[in-house]
Amino acid sequence: MDRLGIEFLSIFGMPPLEFISLTAELGCHYISTALYGVPLAELGYPTYSLKDDERLRREVIAALADTGVKISLGEGLLILPERDSATVAADLDVMAELGAEKINVVSFEPDLRRSCDEFAAITEMAAQRGMTTVTEVVPGFTVGNLHTGMTVVEYVDRPEFRLLIDTMHIARLGTQPADLAEVPESCIGYIQLSDTTMVSQFDDYNFEAMNERLVPGAGEVPLKEYLAELPRDVVVGLEMPQREAALAGIGAVERLRPGIEAARQLLASI
Repeated sequence: MDRLGIEFLSIFGMPPLEFISLTAELGCHYISTALYGVPLAELGYPTYSLKDDERLRREVIAALADTGVKISLGEGLLILPERDSATVAADLDVMAELGAEKINVVSFEPDLRRSCDEFAAITEMAAQRGMTTVTEVVPGFTVGNLHTGMTVVEYVDRPEFRLLIDTMHIARLGTQPADLAEVPESCIGYIQLSDTTMVSQFDDYNFEAMNERLVPGAGEVPLKEYLAELPRDVVVGLEMPQREAALAGIGAVERLRPGIEAARQLLASI
């Protein structure tokens, strides 16, 4: 399985047609995407809405068919306090129309029981539309460690609901390869790959995670050891935003190619 893709965070709001072309140019077959573009202003990208712009959706569907690129993950779906899961139905309709294989749902609802109920409801809604669901383990989020992640997986208790493992997040949580080995492979549905230092160089972790990550192998994360404990049949999305380089005028191809090459070598080594 040629399972390498490029994640939405890596391209700072590049319009979707350009993103698809970029992905094909770099020899990858998968992208993640959100329905709305919130571009880095300095790069000059326009805002867009895949939800509201029917013509753009048609163009994206055609570009995906022409290039063979697939949307492996739909992003931007949130569980929030006092908001019912039914409100995401229209977003799920659009993701399904675009051919998304999975959706990533994260919770900012501090009540874990309610989060679990909402995960279960959204998983059912996604399954009705032919999509599976993952949730990402992120420091500071409701699903903030592997233990909580497995609690949610066991509560939802459906094969269509699994965990997303982001190598930066789990490294900063102090996760060891042996910890990943204890998670059944059937419970992991997606991998986001990047490198980082083990001690943050930034005051704001969320800013760092969304803006500055390293080429695989350029940091201190035990990526080979992590990947050796993770499923070999799920998409691995390169999530490697490099804001400083982008603002310095380094183009997306030049920023991402070293990461793609390093990721391919890493995946071939396990």
